[in-house]
Amino acid sequence: MSQKKHVLILCTGNSCRSIMAEALINAKLGECVKAQSSGVKASGKVNPNAQKLLTDNGYWREEYHSKVIDTVLDTAFDLVVTVCDNAKETCPMFPKAVKTIHVGFEDPSGKEYAEYEKTLKLLEDELLPVIKKELC
Repeated sequence: MSQKKHVLILCTGNSCRSIMAEALINAKLGECVKAQSSGVKASGKVNPNAQKLLTDNGYWREEYHSKVIDTVLDTAFDLVVTVCDNAKETCPMFPKAVKTIHVGFEDPSGKEYAEYEKTLKLLEDELLPVIKKELC
């Protein structure tokens, strides 16, 4: 079996969209991709609605947490994906990143639970095929 490719999902706060994307990629494409997430200005906490949604869908892992970008800068990623416009604009240069792409999603933070469900569905429908095409 070939070695897994590494993808970084980058957002501003690393509390919602990027963590949801990380969990989804690891759950659905885990045989060929290892996802990590990070925030340009990490909030330090996971959004409770995002965590509940991931738990309810069986995607949550205890290792998921909000982390600052400095903790992953030395990882040799095959792909970096920004999922919010702010992260796209402030995305640092990765010494070892092969490619950076942007697939934007609206932030459901502070909205109804249904918005989180909608975001997870969008991530699955729009982000997963891109990751699969790029890395699997």
